[in-house]
Amino acid sequence: METSKKSLRTCSKGHKYYKSSDCPTCPVCEQERKPEGGFLSLLSAPARRALENNGITTLQKLSTYSEKEILQFHGMGPASLPKLRTALQTKGLSFKN
Repeated sequence: METSKKSLRTCSKGHKYYKSSDCPTCPVCEQERKPEGGFLSLLSAPARRALENNGITTLQKLSTYSEKEILQFHGMGPASLPKLRTALQTKGLSFKN
């Protein structure tokens, strides 16, 4: 089995980090911008970015999408759906059918 080779990178803010993929996201910057509260704070960074990149930053906006539509977003996986369902239910909302 071949191990992936990590390369040292530096982000625009000067953080140094190692990555083996082509993903340009700096893990230090990503951790700094993670919300401390709200439903987006419950998600992994890729899932959070998937919603943000599609303009979904509120539960009201999330409720206008079906689960199937949400799963189509790059970075969103099925493990995030229960967290999103629960967050919607706490506000009396649900995914579109």
